[in-house]
Amino acid sequence: MSRSPSSYAHSRFDPISPLCIIALSIIGVFFIYSAQHYQQSNDWIKQIAWIIIGFTAYGVISLVDYKIFLKYSHWFYFLALFLLALVKWSPLGVTIYGATRWLDVGPTNIQPSEMAKFACIIVVASFLTRSEISTVRDSIQTLAKMALAVFVPFIFILSQPDLGTSLVIPTVVFAQLYASNLSRSFFTTAFAICAVLVGLVVLDTYNFSKYVTAEKTEEQVVERPHYWIPMDDYQRERVMGFLYPDKVNRRDEGWNREQSIISVGSGGLTGKGYLKGNQAHNDFIFSVIAEETGFLGSVVVVSLFGLLIGNNIRIATIARDRFGTLLVMGVATLFTIHFFVNIAMTIGLMPITGLPLPFLSHGGTFMVSCCVLQGLAQSVYRFRKEF
Repeated sequence: MSRSPSSYAHSRFDPISPLCIIALSIIGVFFIYSAQHYQQSNDWIKQIAWIIIGFTAYGVISLVDYKIFLKYSHWFYFLALFLLALVKWSPLGVTIYGATRWLDVGPTNIQPSEMAKFACIIVVASFLTRSEISTVRDSIQTLAKMALAVFVPFIFILSQPDLGTSLVIPTVVFAQLYASNLSRSFFTTAFAICAVLVGLVVLDTYNFSKYVTAEKTEEQVVERPHYWIPMDDYQRERVMGFLYPDKVNRRDEGWNREQSIISVGSGGLTGKGYLKGNQAHNDFIFSVIAEETGFLGSVVVVSLFGLLIGNNIRIATIARDRFGTLLVMGVATLFTIHFFVNIAMTIGLMPITGLPLPFLSHGGTFMVSCCVLQGLAQSVYRFRKEF
């Protein structure tokens, strides 16, 4: 007697991802406590509460057939836009350190941009599933609709301002397009455009560095240079801290970057010991781990992320339908970006962007969002078709 699809789903469970998530979450709680123990902060307790909420969300999403997200993708998308609009145009929007990214919902604040990332992954996968694309010319209408759908939340998030999160969205979309076998000419053109944009950012940063230096050394008023890329000064300072570290050592961004590199480098092979770090701070949770557990502890964390992301890619390859593959490729790409960029900026290989490290960095909405996305991957694993 053949088994029904639902019975297959109930009998299947991928243990690799949840084990990685549990391990990373436990490590995160311990080192959030370590980073803030001298301040007598209770952020580690809040993190435990968010982990419980996140794991509950993970369980619920993993038990729901992922194909329901194909049916209602537009509703998730419009809900995300509604929440982003509330942040910008309602009194519920909360401004912290000059950025308006949160909604005040009573006992806590939530960050709708996390919902937007989830919605974009779903809506792009939905577009690509419902439309056959091959060449750019044959798929121009579908690509135009998809670009517009992604552009709206991108602009909302960029205006908060949150440059790091806004740039995650198009990168994830490109990965989903690549998985859908769009023609290579599209990606060649896209990479060429990205190279031009990067060049303009470097040029703007060079001009900004000259302007900042002139402000420091000259009494006369210095005219602000023309910039090609619209960015806030604090964002240019972060890029300048990466490209011209000698010019920002006495500035906040240069100090944070320098202290993070010192933290990682001072850990050695085995670290200084738990609670014994003196350079690390919670803005860069990986630097806390590297300083106190050394190279060996860092390898453990990197290996757990590698296993988690690799397992997501495995699930994407065994998914039996286009929608499932595109969903999990989006999830895998998003986690890869957060993992790579966060660790790279702590060791000075990339500018500081503010992207948190999944399951390790302190943050309620982000923790729940990560659990939901991994629950989506588990759902694809459980409810994939067997032939």
